[in-house]
Amino acid sequence: MRKISLALLICLGVACKQADTKSNETKEVQEVAAPELNLAQANKLAYLPIHCINVEYPNKLNQVIGGAEDLQSPKELHPAFYGCFDWHSSVHGHWSLVSLLKQFPNLNDAASIKQQLLANISKENIEKEVVYFHGKHNKSWERTYGWAWLLKLAEELHTWNDPVAKQLEENLQPLTDLIVGKYMEFLPKLKYPIRVGEHTNTAFGLTFAWDYANTVGNDKLKDLIKKRARDFYLKDAHCPLSWEPSGYDFLSPCLQEAAIMKRIMSPAEFRLWFADFLPQLKNKDFTLNVGEVSDRKDGKLVHLDGVNFSRAWALYRIIDGMPELKHLKNIANKHINYSLPNLVGDSYEGGHWLGSFAIYALNATKK
Repeated sequence: MRKISLALLICLGVACKQADTKSNETKEVQEVAAPELNLAQANKLAYLPIHCINVEYPNKLNQVIGGAEDLQSPKELHPAFYGCFDWHSSVHGHWSLVSLLKQFPNLNDAASIKQQLLANISKENIEKEVVYFHGKHNKSWERTYGWAWLLKLAEELHTWNDPVAKQLEENLQPLTDLIVGKYMEFLPKLKYPIRVGEHTNTAFGLTFAWDYANTVGNDKLKDLIKKRARDFYLKDAHCPLSWEPSGYDFLSPCLQEAAIMKRIMSPAEFRLWFADFLPQLKNKDFTLNVGEVSDRKDGKLVHLDGVNFSRAWALYRIIDGMPELKHLKNIANKHINYSLPNLVGDSYEGGHWLGSFAIYALNATKK
């Protein structure tokens, strides 16, 4: 009788273990739904740049004052991109509107938005923007974050099949050419990459510049970015992802680096490199906690909403064409889902820039 009972217990134990295994397998395949960028969501996100691209104050100019002649209003200094608190936020606010109009031609107030884009990105205004970059104290101004977003705006215009887009692209071209020239001049001189989680992150600057060069067929810029990315990152291994995020990060140094290497490497080479760079991400049980924001009225602390969006877009790029990493999609979606509901109606501290990050992350889920 005891033998029968023991056998029964063993059998039940095996059955329970099998049930647990099946339960775990079920959990593994459960997916976190990707948020959808639909017309209703697009109209909400468009609200943010519409209500800041022509708001001159408050404003953070980030300029070096070389003399009394530099003490001008934001609109006088930057007639195209004076709103949204700072120059780069204004640039990617304009990108947001272009991206949304391109995807949703029936966006609310589409005609008036187009007219505002034409008014701001006029030939005359862009000429003045170019003049500012030639100033004695402005050689490294907005390097490379603002440069990167300017090229992202140029890329979006280039791929938008609309007469307004062609006019805007033509108007913007002198500034686009200037920024390309600045990349070509600066990258050979950069001895070491900048690995922070904020504006000056080198991998981010290379990523958006690569996308532009790839889209318009600028092989010289592509070749330079490929060379410098390999110089900077080819020997990197075991990136300390557990150290992220820092308190003010809106970019992930590790994931942003992987995103540029995914662009410039062949799939086979990237697999080998990535296996050393972030080996833990191959584990199907890998988790990554979202960046938690404690106070969205604090302009620095709200950066962590940005890190959630930028992690998501980097992960989607890394996953592309790599089915063995498809489990990372859940992590990307969790990051977007955490920050997206808090965006619309947010304070000015995040409203002037976070919409662009959300749109770029949502666009990534479609590719």
